[in-house]
Amino acid sequence: MSQVTENNVNAAPAPMTPLREFWHYFKRNKGAVVGLAYVLIVILIAVFANFIAPYNPAEQFRDALLAPPVWQEGGSWAHILGTDDVGRDVLSRLMYGARLSLLVGCLVVVLSLVMGIILGLVAGYFGGLVDNIIMRVVDIMLALPSLLLALVLVAIFGPSIGNAALALTFVALPHYVRLTRAAVLVEVNRDYVTASRVAGAGALRQMFVNIFPNCLAPLIVQASLGFS
Repeated sequence: MSQVTENNVNAAPAPMTPLREFWHYFKRNKGAVVGLAYVLIVILIAVFANFIAPYNPAEQFRDALLAPPVWQEGGSWAHILGTDDVGRDVLSRLMYGARLSLLVGCLVVVLSLVMGIILGLVAGYFGGLVDNIIMRVVDIMLALPSLLLALVLVAIFGPSIGNAALALTFVALPHYVRLTRAAVLVEVNRDYVTASRVAGAGALRQMFVNIFPNCLAPLIVQASLGFS
């Protein structure tokens, strides 16, 4: 009997790591896998644009101004997506331009996500006056049109790619704050939080170790939408 029990114990599968568990369920969604492959292809094209792009993005072809794409009449395989009004290859410019688009998108999402998580955790966990102050500021930001707020911030900071990314960060920030706060308010009264509080866990451990991991699902969705 003891030998049979020992064999059953030895045959038990090893527990999966969080990353392996995530991939195990992620790969079941074919649409998600296709989307991931598309994103990876775009990133690879942007990173290796120097080797993939057929031309330099600033190179001008004066004999092919406003050339149409290859599938239209008059198009040529020399310029698959055609050229612009000064003869620059559109495909090459898209490949090189993807770098800036990805950089700004990642920067805006990361900054607004990190700041929104911190403010949302503080507002939802402590509540009271702290919550009122943070959420009233967020309400004021949401009351202003997003494009107008971004233009005002760029006018204050000055025109540049970095300042534009910073302005977009402030525009996206309120959404992450509200989303994080709502998720924290759901989790803060659950039994595991109460038990951790009784065990002597501090506020920082409660917020970032116990509560925050259970608030990730809506934040990942919002970050994906914001990046797009």
